[in-house]
Amino acid sequence: MKNKKLNPESLMMSYGYDPHLSEGAIKCPIFQTSTFVFKTAEEGKAFFEVAYGLREKGENEELGLIYSRLNNPDLEILEDRLTLWDDAEACAVFESGMSAITTCLLEFLKPGDLLLYSNPLYGGTDHFITSFLPSYGIHTLGFDPSKSKEEIIDLIESSGMKDKLSLIYIETPANPTNDLIDITACSEIAKQFSSDEKKVYLTVDNTYLGPLWQHPLKHGADLVVYSATKYIGGHSDVIAGSCLGSNELIGRVKTLRTFMGNMAGPWTGWLLMRSLETLKVRMEQQAKNAFAVAEFLKTHPKVESVYYLGYLEDENQKAIFDKQCLSPGAMLSFDVKGGEKEAFSFLNNLKIMKLAVSLGSTESLAQHPASMTHAGVNPELKSSLNISDKMIRLSIGVENADDLIWDIDQALSV
Repeated sequence: MKNKKLNPESLMMSYGYDPHLSEGAIKCPIFQTSTFVFKTAEEGKAFFEVAYGLREKGENEELGLIYSRLNNPDLEILEDRLTLWDDAEACAVFESGMSAITTCLLEFLKPGDLLLYSNPLYGGTDHFITSFLPSYGIHTLGFDPSKSKEEIIDLIESSGMKDKLSLIYIETPANPTNDLIDITACSEIAKQFSSDEKKVYLTVDNTYLGPLWQHPLKHGADLVVYSATKYIGGHSDVIAGSCLGSNELIGRVKTLRTFMGNMAGPWTGWLLMRSLETLKVRMEQQAKNAFAVAEFLKTHPKVESVYYLGYLEDENQKAIFDKQCLSPGAMLSFDVKGGEKEAFSFLNNLKIMKLAVSLGSTESLAQHPASMTHAGVNPELKSSLNISDKMIRLSIGVENADDLIWDIDQALSV
């Protein structure tokens, strides 16, 4: 037992927390405090020296508690636990997924740089990349999932900005189409355009498959980001985000986080620690339910197409799935026969599934990407990626699968 390497789902119960330091409380308390008392002035000085990078930590020195914008016990323990699923060296947690994404992008991009990104992206990310970053002189270049590694390289070469490439950002599987991007291939592209003077980093949004079903760092990614609101939180009661990677890169992200002030607070940390204890059992049930729903939808006479990772027909997409995905997950989209009218009729007649955006929580959700989460995406791009008025996105929860199928069937039958 002494030498046994415990699995993450076991470590989620207690990793990083010592009850004896908190009056014997079996669960980590909520440290609802803005600041922390130093034992001596010398200790305060030492803490700040490390926090502001004035010197490296000593071999056995810990970063002391200073101020909850810098660190907090709930935040630190949560970050330690989140590293376990992705086998990351370090983690930074934020008060939203978008704050994790934007902080990461702002840390590794500067005016004049080129950002290469995959399409489609979550609507909020798409807007930040295509509208906000260019206003600060950052160039952006998108590619779609059909592009091969060689075609992406040609795209970079023909842009005339290959020497300016600084970051590659991909979302895989893509929201809401479930298109897959080859993480290893993108990592190889990043290395090809890196130099001794400048490294090109690869960041992967892994929200759609969560920390259970895909591990981007193992396939060459430098950073992985999550909307922790989704599977990690999983109860539709907390907004949060996270970024994971090496000590060096997360150190940079945390430094910018300190000055932007978008770190997660103690309540958020506590809620996410609560949720991590059931992450695996929730996600396994959601995946099981999603398969049952997909099986029903694929033969329904009013359904035109089903976008589900368990039904990949394209050989390249299937090869990517086999290489980097551990499950089809619990997200699927489908096209109803017709258009917006038929899609809205379905959504308006659901009785169990809730008409709401977000995903990955215990309850099943349904929404209309074209007019909701991806409303601000360029219409031509939406059309080219099959994000049409007839598409509906489902996030499958932990309800009884037979009840979900009944609900979908009755809503389609109206």
